[in-house]
Amino acid sequence: MKFGKYHGLGNDFLVVDLRAAPADVAAAWQSPVHAIALCDRQFGVGGDGVLAALPPVTPGAHARMLVLNSDGSEAEMCGNGLRCFVRALCMHRGLDLRELVIDTNAGPLACTVEGDTISVLLGPPRQRRGDIPMTGAADDTCIDQPYVLPGEPRRRMTGVATGNPHAVTFVDSAAEATRLARAIGPAMERHPWFPLKTNVEFAHVRSRRAIDVAVWERGCGLTLACGTGASATAVAAVLTGRADAGSPIELHLPGGTLEVTVLEGLANVLMRGPAVHVFDGEVDPRLLFARPR
Repeated sequence: MKFGKYHGLGNDFLVVDLRAAPADVAAAWQSPVHAIALCDRQFGVGGDGVLAALPPVTPGAHARMLVLNSDGSEAEMCGNGLRCFVRALCMHRGLDLRELVIDTNAGPLACTVEGDTISVLLGPPRQRRGDIPMTGAADDTCIDQPYVLPGEPRRRMTGVATGNPHAVTFVDSAAEATRLARAIGPAMERHPWFPLKTNVEFAHVRSRRAIDVAVWERGCGLTLACGTGASATAVAAVLTGRADAGSPIELHLPGGTLEVTVLEGLANVLMRGPAVHVFDGEVDPRLLFARPR
């Protein structure tokens, strides 16, 4: 099966078009076991996830994006992945368009293509616990709420969903953000407040227009960038008075910078960043299972 390798700020993916694939081939590429093997960086192709193009379900949409993380789990959405997905459709699938709509498990999302830069309207961020989802009263929010992990000091978390769940904690330095993402990201991903687990962001506010972010991504681990995570961090900064709605915010991640604007009244979130084609290839998934175990 042919695939394309893409990355958004180092967050890398295998993109495969299954819209016209035979049923057995399509099923193989959507298998969690195959996703794990394909994403293996020593014995497979290597990537943070597999993005499969499927027929759209919404009238007027151009395709549906299925996201399989490197651990085989399925994600509702992936911001960097969506930009890569759109780039792939425009480069290799004959879509010479500037405006596209892509179906995701978080709903149809509008995308704008400007060369290698893709903008995505992620929709209104979800703040209610029942919508994120988080435990507790469904209509309550989690904004700067104290929490404690075993052996750690008390910190404060803001829960928000920008297509998938996020737990954002603001800290005093970029170095501390990186250390905590590595050290307690795995425990935070499985925090009992999040029944479907969560993506985890530790963020340092440089100014009202610039924030450093380190991400432990649900189903992938420590990643160089996370589009929905950067967007959730911008939303959390607005909700806690650390940044302003209506103004572009630079989110500085290990792999580079994304620009996020939280619209007034939290009406929508606009994410803008690069999507880069790395190479095209072809793989027989059966060969991935020939290695000794």
